[in-house]
Amino acid sequence: MSGDLKARLEAMVRASPRLMRVLTIARDLGLPDWRIVSGAIYQTVWNALTGRDPDYGVKDYDLFYYDGADTSYEAEDVVIRRAAAACPADLAPLIEVRNQARVHLWFEQRFGEPYAPLRCSDEALERFVGPAFAVGVRLESDGRLDIAAPFGLEDIFALRIRPNPNRPRAQGWPKVTASAKARWPELLIVEPAV
Repeated sequence: MSGDLKARLEAMVRASPRLMRVLTIARDLGLPDWRIVSGAIYQTVWNALTGRDPDYGVKDYDLFYYDGADTSYEAEDVVIRRAAAACPADLAPLIEVRNQARVHLWFEQRFGEPYAPLRCSDEALERFVGPAFAVGVRLESDGRLDIAAPFGLEDIFALRIRPNPNRPRAQGWPKVTASAKARWPELLIVEPAV
């Protein structure tokens, strides 16, 4: 990952007061192996690059964590409720909390694709629909931002959505790209090879 792009991403994340509030709340929850991922991050970058408000188009904040000790929905629901209670009223409905240790239990039924169990939250990023979406950020206790981007940050900064090379025929591709293009018409969509 390019140091220059990483520094630019960090500056853009820090320039979003709402995203920084979410990161601070998530950090203070003390969840294992957590990150704010996907839309809240790449959309913040696209907004900065296109001169939009930092919160434009951001529908929610995906908070991933990994806890393999108890993969029941009941255990995850306790964390979901705890996160909601930690958030102010304006943020609580926007936080989507998911234990990545249990995604394989429901993914295929919901999305029509098999999904092998994960070993950590960052491994989930490798399975996103496209490299531009595969980015996560964690606010460390010392205030440092830890950035994970298994495919790099080039696509985000190029305003480009291309298929994930590990998942080139993702079921959600048409819906995801149409939604993004409607909000950011500047995007370049690279369609999957037939």
